[in-house]
This record gives sequence, C-alpha cells and structure tokens, in this order.
Amino acid sequence: MVYKVIGLMSGSSLDGLDIVYAELHEYAGKWNYEILAADCYPYTPEWQEKLKSAIHLSALDYQLLHTAYGRYLGEQVNQFIEAHNLHFQVALIASHGHTTFHVPAQRMTAQLGDGAALAAATGLPVVTDLRALDVAFGGQGAPIVPIGEKLLLKDYALYLNLGGIANISFNTDDKYIAFDICPANRVLNIIAGKANKEYDAGGEMASMGVVNEELLQKLNELDYYQQPYPKSLANDFGTDVVYPLVNSFGLPHNDELRTYVEHIVYQVRESILNSPWYQTRSAANDNAKLLATGGGALNTFMVQRLSDELSRLNIDVVVPEEKLIQYKEALVMALIGVLRWRQEYNVLSSVTGASRDSINGALWIGQEA
Repeated sequence: MVYKVIGLMSGSSLDGLDIVYAELHEYAGKWNYEILAADCYPYTPEWQEKLKSAIHLSALDYQLLHTAYGRYLGEQVNQFIEAHNLHFQVALIASHGHTTFHVPAQRMTAQLGDGAALAAATGLPVVTDLRALDVAFGGQGAPIVPIGEKLLLKDYALYLNLGGIANISFNTDDKYIAFDICPANRVLNIIAGKANKEYDAGGEMASMGVVNEELLQKLNELDYYQQPYPKSLANDFGTDVVYPLVNSFGLPHNDELRTYVEHIVYQVRESILNSPWYQTRSAANDNAKLLATGGGALNTFMVQRLSDELSRLNIDVVVPEEKLIQYKEALVMALIGVLRWRQEYNVLSSVTGASRDSINGALWIGQEA
C-alpha cells in the first residue's frame, strides 16, 4: 500500500510549524518512506505569545484558542498545498497539535489544534489527539516517535531527538524503551533570546562560554533526573523550573549557554549509562550508532560535545541529512496518522508505561461523502 500524507508538528521550542508531505510504502509489514516536500512556517510573535500563554487562559478562552489554532493549522496546510502544487494528492493529514497541559499522573494530556476546524478548513480527513488514549491507559503519552523509528529507521541502536525537550529511544531485541531526558532547545533559546537572538546558531555563543560547576551540579540534582523511566516532561519544567534556576546565577549569556549544553550532554550520557540497553550490551567493544535529529542536531558545538562523551562508550553520533534532522517528528506524525487510519497500534506501551499498546487518534472526515 502507498499512502500520501501530510504530517504536522509543533514543538515546545515554538520556532514554527513543521509540515511534511510524505509517501509511505507498506509491503508485507515492512515500511519505507520518502519526504516529497517539507517546510517550517515560523510563528509570528503574536502566535508565539498565544501558544506560550495558553495555560493561563480561562476555560472559554482556551477552547476559543483551540478552535482558532485548528483553523490556523488548516490555513497553513492550504498554503503548503498551494506552494507545492499538491492539489488532489493528499489523502490524509495527521496533526500533533501544540502541547499545553501534560499531566499523565492524572491521565490527562492536552494539545491545542481542533481537528474539526482543521478538517473543515482543508476539506481533508484529519487525525488528531495522538497521545490521549495512551494516557488514558496509564501511559506517559510520550515519547510517541519510537513507533516511527521502529518502522522507518531501523539501522540504529539509539535515537536522540534534540528538540524543545530532549528524548531518547533504545532499539532492543525484545522491546523499545524511550523517555524524555531533559529540556533542551526550549531553555537554550530562552537564554539566546536575552542576547536578542532567536537561537544560538551552531552553538557559537556556548562555545565561547565557561561551565559554571555549581550551576551544573544543581541542575543535575533536580528530582526528575532521579526518577526511573517511563517518564515524560511537560514544557513548564523547562520554563518554570530549569530556566529560573539558570537565571538565578546571574551569569554572562555565553556561560549560561555553555553550562546548559554541558547539562544536556551529561544527562544524555547518564541516560545511556543507566539504561538496560547499555548494561546488557553484548557487544560492548563494537561501536553502536546513535541517530541525532531535531533542531539541536544543527548545534555543531553541542553535537561535538556529545560525540566526545559518547565515543568513550563506543557510540558513534550520526547526524543525517538536514531534511530528516528537521522533519523527523512531522514525518512520524504522518505515519501515526496512517496507522490510525489502518486501525493498527501506533503508540508502544513499552515506551510509555501504559497497560497496553493502543491505537491513538481522533478521526475527522473533512471531505464530502
């Protein structure tokens, strides 16, 4: 079977809406993909503020934003279809939405982006609410990308996503294990913003800074890092806990960035060292491959620090071509939508800790019968 699908992803870094148009091939249970078109549509300052402040709205205003953002997503998809001349070619849209509230301990997660509004705006079938059923089954609802790694990107032992939040997946013989590691670009971008930059391009500012050992120690002592997996992070851990701690030291911007890069590298290394994958690794002398994607994979300084540290564990950090770096998550959302359409499991309980694998997603039929 061949599926031509649009996947949408809005990450916690708030840099923009990632849109992928992909052709997904399934034959005898084996999947392949081709990204035919991809764009990132940056958010205006107005939309950034709306999404950032959504958790503080009244119930009515939140629902109005939910609907407005769903309509906005539809408008962006229509613009994307027009720009790439994809009229009458797209069979399905899968939208992650923008995460606001994430409280899996109380079996709740919420993403802005009303699927009905999106379907009405585009006139196409839409799948949304990609995490909700897993959370209802007692899972973390995160990470959900490992199903895409398992089916589309099989040639790696580890998968590291350096987005607004850094998360990692382990490709083991019996089951996938994955969890959120720490806030990443969300905090780095806030610090860079104090220097009037959207982000620290290539890690240039961080490379000129000095690690503050006291701050680094306090960061590494935060309670979340002592918790066992499965575990996941809400965006406010980075904005309301981590960044205020960094800011309280009053360091120069370069030193804040350098210290926080070191924190990310340390937590990635510790996550690997303490994993069952590493502790039961049968071929410890053979180099394993780690696929690094997400916007942070373009931070050459951070990737070099990761490579330096992980090489001591006989792990090679592989940075793929830029399209996969930037759009892996949107690509996987497209796959999750197709699996929902096929009524097949699309979230793995071995990753999230749910009581069972599940078929996640609400389906909205936007076209006429």
